[in-house]
Parts: sequence; structure tokens; C-alpha cells
Amino acid sequence: MKKLVLTAIAATLVAGPLAATAAEAAPQRQEVTTVRERPNGTTVVTTRTWRTGQRFDRRYAPNYRRVNEYRTYRLRAPARGMYWVRSGRDALLVRPNGTIVEVRPGLFR
Repeated sequence: MKKLVLTAIAATLVAGPLAATAAEAAPQRQEVTTVRERPNGTTVVTTRTWRTGQRFDRRYAPNYRRVNEYRTYRLRAPARGMYWVRSGRDALLVRPNGTIVEVRPGLFR
């Protein structure tokens, strides 16, 4: 009986990280903001979808603003050094080194 229980515990310990890795490896939609001017004077803008772990660069953020009143938007209080940023309709929690910690898509209208 002990061997059966130990085998079941070992199987769950091994299978857990594998399942998490498979979920993280799922293909995700990724758009990049590009601003181009055509010879006829028109401007083409595409938007970017932010993901956790990416580096945040405000040059690629449409409608970039720092969000100081995070309670107004029901966002959690950022940890020391972190800050909330608005990029288009999304809210991003950014570390001081520029890494995105959390993405709240479509928060702003």
C-alpha cells in the first residue's frame, strides 16, 4: 500500500510542472505597434498585445500614461518600486527594470 501511495505522489510531482509548461507554451496572439508613414501622407498604426514577462517600452505604448489613482480602476496596490501604466486600453503593472508583471486587458474604455 505504501508503494502505491508513494508512486501516486511521485507521479503528481512529475506531471504538475509538465502540465504548467504545456499551458505556457500555448501559442498566443502577439501584435506589435508599428507606425509607418506612406508616401501619400497617410499614417498606418498597428497595436501591440502585451504579455507577462515582456520588457515594457513606452515608445511602443499607444496613449501611454502612468496610473497613480489605481484604486479608481480597482487595481491592486503596486509593490515598492512597481507602478501601473496605461497602454491603449490595457493596464500594465511594471517593475522598475521594465519587466511586465501583470496585464489587465481592456480595462480602459
